Amino acid sequence: MTTENRTNEKTDLLSMFPCEVEDFCRGIGEPRFRAGQIFKWMHAGEEFDGMSNLSKALREKLKEKAVLYYPKIAEKFVSQKDGTVKYLWELYDGQNVESVFMRYHHGNTICISTQAGCRMGCAFCASTLGGRVRNLLPAEMLGQVIMAQRDMGERISGIVLMGIGEPLDNYDNVMRFLRLVNDPAGLNIGYRHISLSTCGLVDGIDRLADEGLPITLSVSLHAPTDALRSEIMPVNNKWNVEQLLRASVRYFEKTGRRISFEYTLIAGKNDTREGAALLVSAMKQYIGRKMPIHINLIPVNPIKERDFEASEKESIRRFAEYLEKNGMTATVRRTLGPDINASCGQLRNKENQSRMGT
Repeated sequence: MTTENRTNEKTDLLSMFPCEVEDFCRGIGEPRFRAGQIFKWMHAGEEFDGMSNLSKALREKLKEKAVLYYPKIAEKFVSQKDGTVKYLWELYDGQNVESVFMRYHHGNTICISTQAGCRMGCAFCASTLGGRVRNLLPAEMLGQVIMAQRDMGERISGIVLMGIGEPLDNYDNVMRFLRLVNDPAGLNIGYRHISLSTCGLVDGIDRLADEGLPITLSVSLHAPTDALRSEIMPVNNKWNVEQLLRASVRYFEKTGRRISFEYTLIAGKNDTREGAALLVSAMKQYIGRKMPIHINLIPVNPIKERDFEASEKESIRRFAEYLEKNGMTATVRRTLGPDINASCGQLRNKENQSRMGT
């Protein structure tokens, strides 16, 4: 059980599994069955005062001994084009993170943050501009799902860990969150409806392969060569393209789960025919026929702090066509919430600049 980020001696109940809540209840002199009631209320986003089937004395005891780290809505934006909703959450210590609620034909999905800020330094990403402040608790990740579901009044059936932060840089808390959100007594969201995105922490990928969680892994590749990838993604200086792709093969061989390779297209940078050819060459050299190859092409989202521009539609089409002709599956990510800047990091960065008066 993590204790990071605790501001006092109160117990972080929302980060606990049912058996741990039972232990907590026994420790404060309450019967075991109370744990099930408390767990159910917490996963509905209810504060202690609202847990109506608990006695007033127990509710007061809970307020004295425990804390619920639900995020609060600081800002909310609803797309007039497709109904996508973007949340800026305020955490217990004043830090802000973002989530995006998205509607698909198969159900509702939320993209959540795993850290307050990010230290990975990817040049095209707004999330990393202020660096990493701290990791999020399991409760704070879970709270994004719970409170968005409560606010929208609609069930969320899918989760993407692709918001602010690098999930594998907050490994233990993220693993606890995944198991909590899957718990049948809680939100009961199936692992196969959860996707985790990493910028390429090879040691984390290898650890994840041993967890036995049938989630989908998305690997942020974004460049076909070490020279270009190191330029836009500093993580490549530690784990290069070859190491990352070989780790991806190991993950597939151990889990049998297909990997999606994310490739952000930046105009004039990595979206040329030469770039496509180099990508095909790298995939054939390090992966070959060992696993199916799926490339998810993502037009870069311009941010004012960088001079990157999104590729033209024709450039994207040609890039995807070249990959397909060379035996790879290529898809272009659908842009949701374009009128509310639905990519993560921008709202947090704007809020931070506002606080500093810049």
